[in-house]
Amino acid sequence: MLNLSSLSVPENITFEQAIEITQTLLDKIEEKQLFEAEIETVIVQLVTTQNGARGFFVTYLTDPRPFCNQPTDAVIQALQKSPEIVSELLVKNIAMSAAMAVYHRRHNNTEMESSSQRVSQRSSNLIQRLNFPQLRSRVQQLFDSAKTGEGTYQEFLDRWGYDAEQQDVIAEVLQPLL
Repeated sequence: MLNLSSLSVPENITFEQAIEITQTLLDKIEEKQLFEAEIETVIVQLVTTQNGARGFFVTYLTDPRPFCNQPTDAVIQALQKSPEIVSELLVKNIAMSAAMAVYHRRHNNTEMESSSQRVSQRSSNLIQRLNFPQLRSRVQQLFDSAKTGEGTYQEFLDRWGYDAEQQDVIAEVLQPLL
């Protein structure tokens, strides 16, 4: 059923390769060409490296197909295999997408605002479904930085230049996850 050659994950995967493999994976999921175990295997291989995980999330979270709104057990189980990398990226993804939704709203770009809101909602959904201490801890740390202007994630917030309104929105989307 699966053509593994099209979904083999190189050991030293690049960000671009991870995007390409994830796009192929999503196409095969949509076409119902994969078993859950095969989906899990590919995602595990992707999220065990920083480049692989970044490429997976940038593709999965932004994909317009509705099935990405409801991750299967295979997706959740795969993400649980790499709690450190997954935690860091999901927390940053929810923050960045929430802040970008504000940016796009300010510039009257409703299409991009909706896209950013979808990424934020998908990130939130994944955070709710995943249950590991690193994730809960990072959510709390980012929430604290967004609320107080100091702490673990303040450098991240400053680097991206998020203003007070954007930081308030970040705290707002994180609040239900605490």
